[in-house]
Amino acid sequence: MKRSLLLYLTILFALTTLFTYVFLSSEVKFEQQRSEKKISKLRDSLTLVSNQLADANYFSLAKNENAQNYFDNTSTKRTIQYEKLIPVVTEKLLDYNSNPKGNPFTGQDQIGANKFIINKVKILNHRWIIADFSDGEIWGEVLLKYFVNEDETISFEVNQSLLYQK
Repeated sequence: MKRSLLLYLTILFALTTLFTYVFLSSEVKFEQQRSEKKISKLRDSLTLVSNQLADANYFSLAKNENAQNYFDNTSTKRTIQYEKLIPVVTEKLLDYNSNPKGNPFTGQDQIGANKFIINKVKILNHRWIIADFSDGEIWGEVLLKYFVNEDETISFEVNQSLLYQK
């Protein structure tokens, strides 16, 4: 009787071990397949976002070699590094926000109690800037020309400005 009980317990243990092994190995394969699918989706999403970012930065001084070459002019023996120019031009334009009547390069006169200030600036190339401005209630955009003068000062000129309706 002891022998048959021991035999039955051994067989039961072997079957339990076998079923556990089969279950766990199939679970590992399932999890691997699931993680591979997620990784594939994430790679596709990352590629898509990278392409969208490249498209969005197409009109940018940082990505435009022709505009960059404008500042690397060997005939004048003066080179301006565009990496350093971008923050300088942006900061210079935003400094005009402290004007009591608002930033003069929004192309708009003060309408209400609040003044127009520039919020966001994007330097498109060696000549153009697009900027977003508002007075807290009314929003608009402006297209500016900018020039780097011989004495390394920066001057701006409003090309066109528009206001959005409330």
